[in-house]
Amino acid sequence: MTDAIIDVQRLGKRYAVGRRRPWRRASPSAVIALDDVSFTVRRGECFGLLGPNGAGKTTLIKCLTTLLIPDSGTARLDGFDVVRQPAEVCARVGCMLMGERGVYWKLTGRENLEYFAALYFFPHAQRRRIVDQLVARLGLHDFVDRAVETYSSGQRMRIAFARALIHDAPILLLDEPTNTLDVHGARELRALVRELHAAGRTIVYSTHLLTEAEELCDRVAIVDRGRIAAIGSPRELVDRAGYHGSLRVIGRLPPAALAAIQHHPAARAAQLTPDRDCDILTIALRHGGADVGPLLTAIGTAGGEIRDLRLDHPSLEEVFVELTRARPTAPREP
Repeated sequence: MTDAIIDVQRLGKRYAVGRRRPWRRASPSAVIALDDVSFTVRRGECFGLLGPNGAGKTTLIKCLTTLLIPDSGTARLDGFDVVRQPAEVCARVGCMLMGERGVYWKLTGRENLEYFAALYFFPHAQRRRIVDQLVARLGLHDFVDRAVETYSSGQRMRIAFARALIHDAPILLLDEPTNTLDVHGARELRALVRELHAAGRTIVYSTHLLTEAEELCDRVAIVDRGRIAAIGSPRELVDRAGYHGSLRVIGRLPPAALAAIQHHPAARAAQLTPDRDCDILTIALRHGGADVGPLLTAIGTAGGEIRDLRLDHPSLEEVFVELTRARPTAPREP
C-alpha cells in the first residue's frame, strides 16, 4: 500500500514464563502475545485495535513505540524501522499507554509536561507556550499545578494524553485512553480524537469498547489471542459476517403468522413466543431493514394483529463476540 504510514509484517512476540508445579522446580514455557501479525495503516486514518483484555493490543502498541523489541517480523512507521531506527520512530510518534505510570508522580502535571517537552529539545520559551496551550485545550487548569500523586485516575490519564501531544507527532498511538475516565471526560477525549483525525493526524486507537470503535475508526482490526482475526471498516466487518439485524414484533400473532414468516425470502429464521397478553415474534432478517414492510404485510395477511415492533440493526458487537468467542487455551511451549 503506497500511502501506508504504518506497515507491520509478520510481527511476533512471546514472553517466557515459569509454569509452577507442586513440589517441583518451575518449568519454562512461553506465552505468545503476538503471533504473525500483519496490517497497514493509511496516512491520516483512524485505525482501531479492538479486542478483549489480554488479546495482545498493548504488546503491539509497545512494539510500535520501541518499548518492546519484537522477536520476529518487521514494523515500519513513516518509513523507519522500530528496531533499527528507534530514535526516528520516537520523533514521529505520540503515545499514551494504558495505565498511569507514564508520568512522574512526585512532579506536578505542569512540571511533567515541561520535562517531556525538554526531551524533544524545545527551547524554554516554546516549552512554556506548548504546555499552556495543552492545559487550555484539555481543560487541565484545576489540577495541573498539583503533584500527580494527588490526582484521580481520570486526571492522570488526561495528563498522559497531554504528554502524547507534546511534540505534535504525525502518528498518535492511544492504548485504551478512556479506560479510567468518567463519562464527561471520555466524551471530551473522543471529541478531541475526532478533531485530531479531521486535521489529518494518523491515529491507532486501541480499545475493547465497541461503541468507541464504531464511532471513531475508519477501519478496525479485531485482535484475539495475539492474532488479527479480521480487518475492515465496521460496516464491512458486519456485512462480511452476514449479520443483518432482527425484527421483534409484539401483538396477537397466530401460528399461521409464524409459518408465513418462516417461508418468506426476507427472513433467515423466526421464533414465536406465546404469552398471556401478547405474542412475541422474533425475526432474523436476511437483508436488514429494507424488507420490513413485506414482512409486516405477510403477518397481517396471516391474521396477525401488530401492537408494537422494534428493529435491531446489525452491529459490530455480533461480529466481535463471534470472532473472540471464549475457547480453552493453554500456553504454548517455545
